[in-house]
Amino acid sequence: MTATLLVVLDIGLVIGTLLGLLGGGGSILAVPALVYGVGLPLAEAVPTSLLVVGISSAAAVVPRLRQVQWRLAAIFSATGASAALAGTYLNRLLDPSVVLLGFAAVMVAAAVRMLRSSDGVGGSCALPSGGVHWRSCLPKAAASGIAVGFLTGLFGVGGGFLIVPALTLLLGLPMITAAATSLVVIVANSAAAFSAHLGDTTIDGAIAIAFTGAAIVGSVVAGRLAPRLPGHRVRRWFAGLVLLVAAYVAIQAILGLLS
Repeated sequence: MTATLLVVLDIGLVIGTLLGLLGGGGSILAVPALVYGVGLPLAEAVPTSLLVVGISSAAAVVPRLRQVQWRLAAIFSATGASAALAGTYLNRLLDPSVVLLGFAAVMVAAAVRMLRSSDGVGGSCALPSGGVHWRSCLPKAAASGIAVGFLTGLFGVGGGFLIVPALTLLLGLPMITAAATSLVVIVANSAAAFSAHLGDTTIDGAIAIAFTGAAIVGSVVAGRLAPRLPGHRVRRWFAGLVLLVAAYVAIQAILGLLS
């Protein structure tokens, strides 16, 4: 086994584990890992990330199917899929260094959000009975879905770092329901954005298979362990890692623009 494939397997395990633990967020490390850890060009790293994140999220949601809020998942997915196509189109027009610099900014925002979040619920959408007040929540859910879908297409991320807080803080879902619902939305958005990238570039089959297989293993195992671990502590550790990677990505992107 080559050194490159060993790196890919390690990265895949990390990404999958984070997806399983957090219901999203791990995918934000996939693109920089593929670009700087594996050496793929950005045009190949983005669709590869989408493929891996989509499949591993589908695997991670299997043990959580009963926890999914399917109606909200459908709203997020329907609005996000179209926005993902728009984000993919913009990705083609921008310089790779500009995309990576924007990606670093999104990473910082995601890390700050994770550091400030809690396991509580809030928002005006949740009903005392545990249901959802659809009249007030439908516009918010649709707008959130559009924002997440656009970022999925533009940067090749699943968007779980935005979906989960939208579902918990904006719509008032419990964390365990939000994480499971987020995974379903990630699958839909990743599939839409990946289909838009088809034909733009070739994907290394060996890297994609190794990355996907490792991510599936990590996501399934972590998905079963997630209820036993302190979510707030995992998020803080992950946020610190994201900030470090964001700083590295920003520096490399700026150097790329200057050169």
